[in-house]
Amino acid sequence: MPPIKVLVAEDLEILRSYFCEAINNEPDLQVVAEASTGKEAVNKAKNYGPDVILMDIEMASRSDGIEAAKNILAEMPLIKVVFLTVHDDDETVFRAFESGSVDYVLKDSDTDEIVQSIRLAYDGNSPIRPKVAVKIRNEFMRIKKNESKLMSTVNILSQLTPAEWEIIRLLVKGKRVKEVASLRHVELTTIKTQINIILKKFDKKRTKDVLKFIENMGLTLLFTDNNDKDML
Repeated sequence: MPPIKVLVAEDLEILRSYFCEAINNEPDLQVVAEASTGKEAVNKAKNYGPDVILMDIEMASRSDGIEAAKNILAEMPLIKVVFLTVHDDDETVFRAFESGSVDYVLKDSDTDEIVQSIRLAYDGNSPIRPKVAVKIRNEFMRIKKNESKLMSTVNILSQLTPAEWEIIRLLVKGKRVKEVASLRHVELTTIKTQINIILKKFDKKRTKDVLKFIENMGLTLLFTDNNDKDML
């Protein structure tokens, strides 16, 4: 059986040589090409057709390897990409997997683990590593929580009357309660009563809490318009 063809993309020559030597010491693996940038990795992938790419994430830029992986997999989807990096923050991990990679190994991992990740990737048996599994689980919980909050928010917004919507719009624009009453041409007590109803619908105690909620949910644009004049 021919050896698994590997492309090593790493911008630091000393590390690239180290990984290449470790891979070539394995009888079932062979380094067929090396690259020091994402662009070079794309070109080498086209020219040498590796089975697996051991790809550094941060080369010419912080996400150079991720962009290279996207380009490679768009044209050569059968290639397996294993990211090798020092970054284990949530954003980098998720961006890496979104690119289509099959594994994510930290550079301080044992050589045996790095070499084995290549074999597993080639066989289609790459594991979800414990650290990554925790991140994925936490992200799933965050998404589910946000979905629930989003549905609750939609329900609240659907219950707002046109008058309440307009009051919130004016408050979002920084108007004070007295100014809102003046702009709405109603008594101050009427506005206060309407605001109390709004607070109950949002389950908040203060108007600034409602405004903060709207901001955090990214809904501010819903309460703004393109006109310079207030809508009355």
